[in-house]
Amino acid sequence: MDERSRTTELSDAERLDWLQLIRSDNVGPRTFRTLLRHYGSARSALGALPGLARRGGATRAPRAYPREDAEKEIAALKKLGAQFVALDEAGYPPRLARIDDAPPLLAISGDPATLTRDMIAIVGSRNASAAGQKFAQQLARELGEAGFVIISGLARGIDAAAHRASLATGTVAVLAGGHAQIYPPEHEPLCADIVAQGGAALSEMPAGHAPRARDFPRRNRLISGAVLGVVVNEAAQRSGSLITARMAAEQGREVFAVPGSPLDPRTAGANDLLKQGATLVTEAADIINVLTPIMGRPLAGSFEEPADDDGAVEPEASERSRILNLLGPTPVSLDDLIRLSGASPAIVRAVLLELELAGRIERLGGGLVALL
Repeated sequence: MDERSRTTELSDAERLDWLQLIRSDNVGPRTFRTLLRHYGSARSALGALPGLARRGGATRAPRAYPREDAEKEIAALKKLGAQFVALDEAGYPPRLARIDDAPPLLAISGDPATLTRDMIAIVGSRNASAAGQKFAQQLARELGEAGFVIISGLARGIDAAAHRASLATGTVAVLAGGHAQIYPPEHEPLCADIVAQGGAALSEMPAGHAPRARDFPRRNRLISGAVLGVVVNEAAQRSGSLITARMAAEQGREVFAVPGSPLDPRTAGANDLLKQGATLVTEAADIINVLTPIMGRPLAGSFEEPADDDGAVEPEASERSRILNLLGPTPVSLDDLIRLSGASPAIVRAVLLELELAGRIERLGGGLVALL
């Protein structure tokens, strides 16, 4: 049985298999899904990695995450009061599970039930004004009283203000690093308060992982993916909050923005979002009125790739060469590769899987791939 279709808990052995696979070289969330669909289990996929990478042109096999390291990682997480929750298990945020690059495993501390409630993100400037922080607190408090969980990135400024104002009604911190590397360090007490008061903290990173610059956009996709909508309150022109807003729009989430003075560079990004069609917010009712109809709709089904390539296939050398020749540094869609190569979707996906495990391509959003 395909493990992705399961709604029951993984066994301890399966959880270790999943952790080994997602932590192995060149295996990201999208590749994890593809491998699991091809091979039926994470353990079978782990055994197939060397051969797939070799066929993709790798000179040496990608490093598989050692089982001993996986066991140590799970033990370290337990000491921190956290646990791994797998995709489609109870406690995994249901909307997040439906984006195409949802983490197969989330490290969660606190109350997982909080993550199954309707969530709204409030994000914004780290160097926030007093007025911006006050309004973030007001929004978070009123939305919390209306039954929403507030989710944010535990950053200074707007994020922290929103978390603190919603401690009593439920808030979720999405970490860029691991649970043992809270960033910024001065927010460790805030994160502890969130967990202690019935909220939750989550991360896809190993417990001891210290966040790097590239980890924050990865974190932002989790924030936007888990919610009904994202509220941007004070964001400069080049801001991580705008990345979150862009990802939210790509994921089909609602985007809201709080207007600000055109003389304040901290509000330029939020004002631009309004010009692009974001919903203007001056009070919580502006958000609630937009989201109430959405809350009544059933969730869309989990992200699935077409089922025409179930099972592993091995492309011929001529097919690999033809598909590889179509790739370059400019992103190209899967549909274009299928059309231009004349190969079946199953063959194209198999070649891309081999190339990715060999470290030769990068998968981008919207089904695009590019040669590295």
